[in-house]
Amino acid sequence: MDWAQQIVNGISLGSIYALIALGYTMVYGIIKLINFAHGDVFMIGAFVGFYAIKGWGMGIVPALLLSMVVCAILGVLIETIAYKRLRNATRIAALITAIGVSLLIEYGTIYLRGAQPEAYPSGFPNQFFTIFGASISSQSLYILLISIVLMIILQWVVYRTRIGKAMRAVSHDAEAARLMGIHVDRTISATFAIGSALAGAAGVIFGMYYTKIEPLMGVVPGLKAFVAAVLGGIGIIPGAVIGGLVLGTVETFVSALGYSPWRDAAAFIILILILIFRPSGVLGKNMREKV
Repeated sequence: MDWAQQIVNGISLGSIYALIALGYTMVYGIIKLINFAHGDVFMIGAFVGFYAIKGWGMGIVPALLLSMVVCAILGVLIETIAYKRLRNATRIAALITAIGVSLLIEYGTIYLRGAQPEAYPSGFPNQFFTIFGASISSQSLYILLISIVLMIILQWVVYRTRIGKAMRAVSHDAEAARLMGIHVDRTISATFAIGSALAGAAGVIFGMYYTKIEPLMGVVPGLKAFVAAVLGGIGIIPGAVIGGLVLGTVETFVSALGYSPWRDAAAFIILILILIFRPSGVLGKNMREKV
C-alpha cells in the first residue's frame, strides 16, 4: 500500500509540473519561443500567494485567484516589453532575451525583499486518510483537485471559446489567421496571460506542498516543467499534462526508493532519453519542413 501512497504523491507533484509546463507549451505552440522566464513567474505567484495569506489574511482560494491575476498581468508585460519586438528576430536573440528577463526577475526580487526563504502558511487543514491501507494526506488531494479543475477550465477555454479558437488558428498559421481577421498580437498576449496565470496557481500550491519558498525557487521546477513539456511533446497541451504527471511520479518513486539526491537528475536523464529516442515527445509527430 506504500506504493499507492507514493502514486498519489507523485501525481500531486506531477500536476504542479503540468501546470507550469502548460505555459511553456502554449507559448511555444503560438510563437515557437521557449520562455525561460516562466519559472520566475511561477516564483512571483508563490510570493503573491504568501503575502496574500500571511500578510493580508486571505483564504487560500482568494490568494490563489489573486496570484493568477498578478501573474497574468506580469506575463503580458513580459511579452509586450521583451518579446514583442523580437517576433521576426533570430531564435537565439529571443532565447537570450528570455534568459535575461529570468535573471532580472530573480535578482530584482532579491533586491526588493532579500534572499531569505519564507515558511509557507498551510492553506488547508492537513489530515490523513487511510484508503485500502494507504495513508494519503488531504493536502495532496486538495492540490490534485485544484490542478484538475484548472486543467479542465483550460481545456474549455482552448476548445470552446472564441479566444481559444483564435489561439489554435494562430498556432497553426499566424499569417492566415491575420488574413481571416484574427488579432494576432492580442491572441499572443492572451496566451501569455493564461500560461502565466497557471504558473501563478502552481506557485501557490507548490508553496503549500513544500512549505518553503525563496527567490530562486523557480529555476529547478521551471527546468523540470520544460522537461515535462518536451516529454509530452512541446506545443501539445495534453502532452504537457502527461509529461508533468510522468515526471512527478518518477521523481517521487526515485525518492521513495532511497535515492533522493538523484531525484533532480532523474528528470534530466528522462530528457536525454527522450531527445535520443523520440525527439518529438510522446504525443508529438515528426513534421517535414521545406528548406
